[in-house]
Amino acid sequence: MDMDQIILFSLFGGVFGFLLWGRWRYDIVAFSALLLGVVLGVVEVDNAFSGFGHPATLVVALVLIVSAGLVRSGAVYLITRTLVDSTRSLGTHITIMGGIGGVLSAFMNNVAALALLMPVDIQTARKAGRAPGLSLMPLSFATILGGMATLIGTPPNIIIATIREDSLGESFRMFDFAPVGAVTALVGLAFVALFGWRLIPAREDATVQGKDLAPYVAELTVPEGNKQIGARVGELSEAAEKSDVAIIGLIRNGKRLYGNARNNVIQAGDALVLEATPDALDEFRAALSLAFSDDRREELLKADSEGLDMIEVVVKPESRINGKTAQSIGLSWRQRAVVMGIARQGRRITSQVRKTTVQPGDILLILVQKDTGSDVADWLGVLPLADRGLAVTQDSKTWAAIGLFGAAVAAASFGLIYLPIALGIVVVAYVLMRILPLQELYDHVEWPVVVLLGSMIPLGQALDSSGGTSLIAENLIWLTDGWPAWAILAALMVVTMSLSDVLNNTATAIVAAPIGIQMAQGLNVSPDPFLMAVAVAASSAFLTPIGHKNNTLILGPGGYRFGDYWRMGLPLEILVVAVSIPAILVFWPL
Repeated sequence: MDMDQIILFSLFGGVFGFLLWGRWRYDIVAFSALLLGVVLGVVEVDNAFSGFGHPATLVVALVLIVSAGLVRSGAVYLITRTLVDSTRSLGTHITIMGGIGGVLSAFMNNVAALALLMPVDIQTARKAGRAPGLSLMPLSFATILGGMATLIGTPPNIIIATIREDSLGESFRMFDFAPVGAVTALVGLAFVALFGWRLIPAREDATVQGKDLAPYVAELTVPEGNKQIGARVGELSEAAEKSDVAIIGLIRNGKRLYGNARNNVIQAGDALVLEATPDALDEFRAALSLAFSDDRREELLKADSEGLDMIEVVVKPESRINGKTAQSIGLSWRQRAVVMGIARQGRRITSQVRKTTVQPGDILLILVQKDTGSDVADWLGVLPLADRGLAVTQDSKTWAAIGLFGAAVAAASFGLIYLPIALGIVVVAYVLMRILPLQELYDHVEWPVVVLLGSMIPLGQALDSSGGTSLIAENLIWLTDGWPAWAILAALMVVTMSLSDVLNNTATAIVAAPIGIQMAQGLNVSPDPFLMAVAVAASSAFLTPIGHKNNTLILGPGGYRFGDYWRMGLPLEILVVAVSIPAILVFWPL
């Protein structure tokens, strides 16, 4: 072992030690290690920041932006209403979401599968009042496991098929990975759904999205041609319950209809009176294709607008709107804004929202044109509340957003276009179609995660170029001399998994597949079982957030620490080895 290898192994040991300690944030630790590697001469200056332009880093950033676009377009609400019920127990929810994720990731890139389902899972956690970290890691692991079953499910399988073609003259076919990969995935999914999620540490400071959002009394208008016209109000109860909205009345021709509102037949122009949080209100509006207000006010609101924002403000005694109504001060035509809801603690609101006399202490939910919120608040003389990331769903563009994403995934899965390029095209299209506002584009990127990946990739490349990975291979061949076949396969899998937890899974497949072929040739047996062992092990990066892009994606949204992954990941990796080795020996005999 030369000095460069000693330094690099020491750096990796130090990084993982500090990350497991958790005293300093993971991006600071990783970036410091990268700089130290440059200073010590084991990382070339020209390659020091190559990780920030690496496809793995770009995919993580682009997937987060695309996920935000799917949320903003209403695609996530559509999936949530169809497949997910927030009243289910956590174990049942994880079983259903894990099953969906596993199936999807077998036929599309597993990063793309997680990109589609991650915002659905976060939305469900918000509705259920639980931290998203309780279910995001099981979902990530499920999509990783599902990708093992087919050629296109995960990059390591594609790489190993290519290496087999180069070395042996023939590639693996689409479903050659299924006998071993599918069995391993099914057993792994069962473990994650039944036991694994219980091992995730629960923290009191974990974020429960949406739990602190105040309920508003609000109105949404039924436009001409809406499918709800002719239905009774009571028939909307199921949709309202799914969105966590309470329907408390109906307004027709500017007058509140009293009595049993459930039996009223809905007409065009009616306004539903609702009690809901801002997010739930927007979800219900998108689900039923309702309007923000009457035609005249909605036309004023959307005219020459780059998009819409929701702001929350508190009324002060000196506010312009205090003691008046939104209609009387001409809020819609003076400021192109609409009061969507009013929260008034302890007091009922019985009149139309825009005709309700506003009082000091009221909290108003106001719909404004993009980037005009502060101007509207200043004009009203109100106190804006802290920005809670409220967004207006572009529900008219739901299917366009889904279609773009699906086309990109399909094109990338069949090798027609490089995945980062495909995702980049989707991001640009979302901006041009105004699904995602340009001003918010980079707000959705978890920058600490980007710094972590960008710092660790050059260190991993340096370990490979210095001969560190070859040193591991040589020692592995020497160590397993004379062992039975199953023990050699187990050793190869353990080493490959360990590399995959340090390097990314793509780099691990490139390094470990030739090692497997060399070991098979040395034993004078078929190389296929060794390549299958590498394929399963390279994808089984469950101990850290840097081994697989899916684990990196959930790091920020799940509120995880670096040392959280091994708690569920270690027993899962042991289970993968125990299940896959017998399957390999049965379906791919030596």
